[in-house]
Amino acid sequence: MREANSCVLIVDDDPEFRDSVARLLRTVGLNTQHFSSVSDFLKAEALDCPTCLVLDVRMPGRSGLELQRDLAAAKRELPVIFITAHADIPMTVQAMKGGAIEFLTKPFRDQDLLDAVETGLDRDRARRERDRSLNALRERFDTLSARERAIMALAVTGRLNKQIANDIGITESTVKVHRSNLMRKMKARSLPELARMADILKLAPEEPSGS
Repeated sequence: MREANSCVLIVDDDPEFRDSVARLLRTVGLNTQHFSSVSDFLKAEALDCPTCLVLDVRMPGRSGLELQRDLAAAKRELPVIFITAHADIPMTVQAMKGGAIEFLTKPFRDQDLLDAVETGLDRDRARRERDRSLNALRERFDTLSARERAIMALAVTGRLNKQIANDIGITESTVKVHRSNLMRKMKARSLPELARMADILKLAPEEPSGS
């Protein structure tokens, strides 16, 4: 539990349980926010830090499982640790199929919860880093001209400069200039690295018009 700005969100209708979980998490240096219901949680602003959710399954109003489905539908990737006093197999299966980190039945060992929280925060940290890297890559791609994008799409398929020149009707020397510029703008040190970037960006390769 290394990151001071990490936060664990606790959603449970039992105030004593919320307080006990918060005290436990504070012992390992984690911040917490408490919510007594799903509706209260949904009113809160999303935090800009590594986060995971400790979520009761059964509560008045919307259930924890319903919140898990809502988060998935909204494409909000928030690691979830379920807790309940009354578990059954279908409920557990549904939660785990929905991507839950852990499904703990009260009473549970403190260490089991701490381990699950650390796994959840690590997962959210990794997701945030992937998102940052993808956003930076998209920003670099946005700086390319339309011609540079077309040449990039062809280059990553293995087309040679001479072939690309023939494909799009420009000179080979012009292709070389555009190719050099796009490599610099994309910060790609090699063609394989550029191809990996194109794969991450899900660029559709262009069909060459000639050989």
